[in-house]
Amino acid sequence: MVGTLSDVGVLSREAFDAIEFDAALTGDHRAAAQEMTMLADTGTQTPAMPRAEAYTRAGEQWLLADDPAAAANRFMRALEDGGPADIDPRAPLARALFMMDQAGEAEALIQRLAAEPPREPRTCDLMAELLAERTDLIGALAWAGAGVELCLGRSPGPVATAGDAEEPEPGPAGERATAAEAAALPPARRAELRLLLTLRFRIRNDLGLPEDPYDRLLDELPSEPGTISGSL
Repeated sequence: MVGTLSDVGVLSREAFDAIEFDAALTGDHRAAAQEMTMLADTGTQTPAMPRAEAYTRAGEQWLLADDPAAAANRFMRALEDGGPADIDPRAPLARALFMMDQAGEAEALIQRLAAEPPREPRTCDLMAELLAERTDLIGALAWAGAGVELCLGRSPGPVATAGDAEEPEPGPAGERATAAEAAALPPARRAELRLLLTLRFRIRNDLGLPEDPYDRLLDELPSEPGTISGSL
C-alpha cells in the first residue's frame, strides 16, 4: 500500500487519497480499509482532515471490501466523533445496514436524514443511488434533485417535503442562468453536478417523465472531467 507508518502522526487527505487510489488500481479494498482504520484510530486530526472524515472514508473502503459490519462500525465511530465529514456518515451507514439485513434500522435512518435539509451533494448522490437500487424511484429522484440544487449553490429543504410543492419550470432566461452557474463551478463540483444530473435523468426516464431544464443542462455542461473521491 502507498501509506506508511510515517503517515500515522497526523491525518492528511493526501495519505488517504493515495491509499484510495492504490486500492482502486489493485482492487485490494480490505487492505486499504485496514490501513485507513489504523490511521483514523491513531493519527492526530487536523482541520483539513478531521477524524470523522477519516472513519467515514475507512468505512467506505470496508463497504467496497464487502464487509458491512466493519463498515457500519466505522460509520458509527464517525457519528460518535461528531466532527465534520465530506458526506453524512448516516448515508453509507444505511447501505451497510441493508447489506446486513437490518432493513428496519436502515429505513428509520433514511427517514431521519430525509427530515433534515441536506448539506453535501455527495450525500445526496449516495442516497439517490441507494434508493434507486431499492426501486424507490420517487425518493431517489428527490435526493438527486436536492444534490443538483446544492451543487448550484442553492439551499433545498428537507427531502421528505420535496413533493409538497411543484418544481418551478424556468423559461429560456432561467435555463441560461443555470448553465452559466454550472460553467462557473470548480471542475470537481462540476463533475459532481454532472453525476447527479445523469442519475436524475436516468431516474426520470425510468419514471416516464418528460425532459425538463435540468435534463437539458446535461448537454450544456463543459466536458472537462473532475474527480470525485470515494464514490461507491
